[in-house]
Amino acid sequence: MARKILCVAEKPSIAKSVATHLSGGSCQARSIPGNPYVKNYEFDFLFAPPWGQCQVTMTSVLGHINGLDFEQRYRKWNSCQPGQLFDAPVESFVDDKQKPIAKNIEQQARYAKVLFIWTDCDREGEHIGTEVRALAFKGNRGLEVKRARFSNIEYMHVLRAANNPVDLDDRQANAVAARIELDLRIGASFTRLQTLSLQTLGPELQDRVISYGSCQFPTLGFVVDRYFRVKNFTPEIFWGIKVIHRRDGIDVQFNWKRVHLFDRMAVTILFERCLSARLAKVSKTQKKPTSKWKPLPLTTVELQKMGSRFLSMDSQRIMKIAEDLYTKGWISYPRTETDQFDNGMDLRSLIEKQVIDHRWGQYARDLCNGNFRQPRAGRNNDKAHPPIHPVNYVASNALQGDENRVYEFVVRRFLACCSEDAKGESTTIEIKYGDETFYTHGLIVLERNYLDVYPYDKWESSQQLPRFTLGEHFVPAEANITDGKTTPPGYLTEPDLIALMDANGIGTDATMAEHIAKIKERKYVMTQPRVGRRAFSERGDINGGRGGRGGGRAGGGTGHVGAGNSMDEFIPTTLGVALIEGYENVGFETSLGKPFLRKEMELKMKEICAGVKTRNDVVQESLEQYREVFVKTSQQIEVLKEACRKYVVARAA
Repeated sequence: MARKILCVAEKPSIAKSVATHLSGGSCQARSIPGNPYVKNYEFDFLFAPPWGQCQVTMTSVLGHINGLDFEQRYRKWNSCQPGQLFDAPVESFVDDKQKPIAKNIEQQARYAKVLFIWTDCDREGEHIGTEVRALAFKGNRGLEVKRARFSNIEYMHVLRAANNPVDLDDRQANAVAARIELDLRIGASFTRLQTLSLQTLGPELQDRVISYGSCQFPTLGFVVDRYFRVKNFTPEIFWGIKVIHRRDGIDVQFNWKRVHLFDRMAVTILFERCLSARLAKVSKTQKKPTSKWKPLPLTTVELQKMGSRFLSMDSQRIMKIAEDLYTKGWISYPRTETDQFDNGMDLRSLIEKQVIDHRWGQYARDLCNGNFRQPRAGRNNDKAHPPIHPVNYVASNALQGDENRVYEFVVRRFLACCSEDAKGESTTIEIKYGDETFYTHGLIVLERNYLDVYPYDKWESSQQLPRFTLGEHFVPAEANITDGKTTPPGYLTEPDLIALMDANGIGTDATMAEHIAKIKERKYVMTQPRVGRRAFSERGDINGGRGGRGGGRAGGGTGHVGAGNSMDEFIPTTLGVALIEGYENVGFETSLGKPFLRKEMELKMKEICAGVKTRNDVVQESLEQYREVFVKTSQQIEVLKEACRKYVVARAA
């Protein structure tokens, strides 16, 4: 009799797709009692040795099965002092909604010889895999346990994964378990302290849960810091020199190499020396080939940044759509840090699937017919998943509006990666006018190459420069002193915020969108369309805060927007400002509004994955760091209250 294998996926759609591929479309589906979404798919499959011909039951969970909470006596808000939650006993439990799924796994495991886990191949997937394993062991302690390593649900990829099982990575699972426990203890302690202390200040706060999260607060801190840099920015007047010469009917503008100075008298003296010289001399002429590099392969962070910039969707919406496209089999796994394709990956076969599209089909055909170039290799490889790319073709009329736009972006990015860089010719001319050097640049785009399929990048030819000869002299047609003033940086947009979180190790590529959504949900920040420079809080302009001179830009502009789409910018609410300023005024060596504590915690998670530290080591070390901050906050809670009185209560009055 053939041995039986129990396969468990992370979500029902993956279970159905894998079962369909392995069974050749002839599997039998059975509903499980108590849950309308999860099904058991039964079929036979010939695995590679040593398993061979097997009876297979393919089922799924719905994400995490287990929850973690404090024991019942600690769960009520006033059941203990908030600080006791750093040490209060916790317990793992199966939520009532998950119990039918857990029971199904336990029952199916009784008849199986092997548990084959098909959860997503990332940290969270490894942790869910250990949850499945624990449930299966309740039904059958003698199970052999393996997991499938896969990054998309394309037919051949699934077959390869089925025939090359690997072990679960308990280190990655332990890192997630450590993070879950730390988030619970630290979050609950600070949330209860904040909420119970601040609710007493007035009706504006009495019904609010004022939550704390070790990723939420640094994210909020970035928004508040930029807000005050903009609001308290002091513009400075500067002066410059502009030279114009007309030749062959073209007005050529030469820019000052010093750009500008903040001393008007100094600029006036230098300008007069230029005029006294009368003649300008061509000191440099240079023509050289230039290129605009094609983009790197697509990572999760880049998808969120580019998507929110060019597709007018927030990062959470983009990731939800990308997950749906993945589970339907159209793109690869959308949570990856990798920006380099393995040399052995057959990229041409993926391009061939796109030749039938009416938008980029001809471009894909040209790549297949000799224009293909190996993608650039970035510096990151998470060793789990390739960059995000299309795995199958789907016509635009088979997708909904936002789905279609995200899929189009992924395809165009992939085709651009497999293309030649754009080619051009740049011309630089420098002149010596008095003691000062001025320059002008020209660009001619000769070959657009990847730009033809990737409209999200812009690279345009400038006006062609007339001929200038090295060493020639001429009298400039016009020379003037110009003036202007520095302008502040813009408020943070979502791409800006994601970039800051990524650079400072706040969250993972899989969780950044959730943290941004959380501070919006808690009404710590609000968003508004980026129009002009002036912005207001929910109750008007926020007064006070840190000073901010410099750090701005010369000239106007409101940042980058793509394809005519405006972007929202983040403005802190009065409560958001009060919380960040309050914690800063407490006088910590490392403020909770800064990224350093959480960044250190994320690095420790990687040490668990590498086997350098244990889960218990990291939990205890991190709890001690945050406990010290908690104790000081409790002792100086009046400082936090005063900030809330200043920004929230006083403004309401």
